[in-house]
Amino acid sequence: MSQSFAVVTFGCRVNQADSLVIENELTSRGARLVPAEQADLVVVNTCSVTASADQGARQTIRRLVRLNPDVRVVVTGCYSTRRPEEVAALPNVIGVVSNTDKEKLTPLIGANGWLTTAQRFGDGDEACGATTVPGAGGRTSLTLRVQTGCEERCSYCIIPQTRGRGRSRPLKDVLARVEAAIAAGYKEIVLTGVHLGSYGRDLADGTCLAGLIAALARRSEDVLFRISSLEPMDCTEEIVDLVMQSPRLAPHFHLPLQHAANRMLAAMRRPYLYEDYHALVSRIRSAMPHASIGSDVIVGFPGECDEDFAIMERRLRELPLTHLHVFPYSDREGTEASALSNKVEGVAIRARGRAVRDIGAEMARRFRQSQAGTTTRALTLDEGWSAVTPNYLKVRLDRQIARNEWIDVKLSEDALSGVVMS
Repeated sequence: MSQSFAVVTFGCRVNQADSLVIENELTSRGARLVPAEQADLVVVNTCSVTASADQGARQTIRRLVRLNPDVRVVVTGCYSTRRPEEVAALPNVIGVVSNTDKEKLTPLIGANGWLTTAQRFGDGDEACGATTVPGAGGRTSLTLRVQTGCEERCSYCIIPQTRGRGRSRPLKDVLARVEAAIAAGYKEIVLTGVHLGSYGRDLADGTCLAGLIAALARRSEDVLFRISSLEPMDCTEEIVDLVMQSPRLAPHFHLPLQHAANRMLAAMRRPYLYEDYHALVSRIRSAMPHASIGSDVIVGFPGECDEDFAIMERRLRELPLTHLHVFPYSDREGTEASALSNKVEGVAIRARGRAVRDIGAEMARRFRQSQAGTTTRALTLDEGWSAVTPNYLKVRLDRQIARNEWIDVKLSEDALSGVVMS
């Protein structure tokens, strides 16, 4: 019997896209994808954006070894890049692969005998497209990484050190991967990158994110393209207009704000003002009242005083956002922010985090209420008892429909459920 493997993923959509490629490659080379507790080999694709992300990876590896004592563990991702010796000391870890070498991970698995099924295959390159079909690994949509690396220098962020300089896939390569995904049956494709808005800048051939999005908007197939996290300064009028005009593009934006006080934005080395952000999201909301607009915010950044936080609370309530991701500030050794004084006490960080999460919950409730009673398209998920709308509402269905089908659904009074109309 062929050997078995699993991939456990932490963190961002870029990691999710990388993990799907690893799964595709190992499956195509004869290995079986199984739950981690039953696998011969587990690849753990880590995040290191906060201390809790590092801790989560360590705890998961220890738990897996308790449940599966003979498992071999290979660790990749940002934590393994930042702290390889620390990761290598964890139980049953037989390989540590940096982000730089992640695209060579499958050949490394074969060459090192970590999974003997992969040994009979040559070095090989990363699979060009989707070799799985919708539903494999529990996924309905395909997350496609078009770019990695970041050359911004936000003062709190370790990612430029763990991901390296910005590197883009050539446009021809991206479009080939899109063709393969559509041929495999995917009806939703999510574009992602570490600094997605910088897509194409390193290619020096005129390629840019707006050009890629325009090419996707012209496709005739009934497929939806969703844009993942995009820095506010990269969300241009052209991109907003493309999303507004094309049924191929999801009316869904994720635009990290990080803070609403300009003093804090300057300390974070974010290249915009709150007023710029407010103008951007207000324009999107005016053009697309039904659009989903999410954001990230950090609470407890060094030097954040009560007045800064009060500004954040007040301004967040002014913004026409639909959901928030809240991150308590975490020192990352090697960043500019880690050397700053005036650290905020943990008790205050936790209290501020709760307050902002409450604001986010109210945003989500308000947005769902605005969509109540409407009829919209949605793509069925899971085992067919739920679906996700283009504007990123996940709803329970009144009856089971096969996974990966477009349906029309009338949303309930709270927009948490819906009646299938087709």
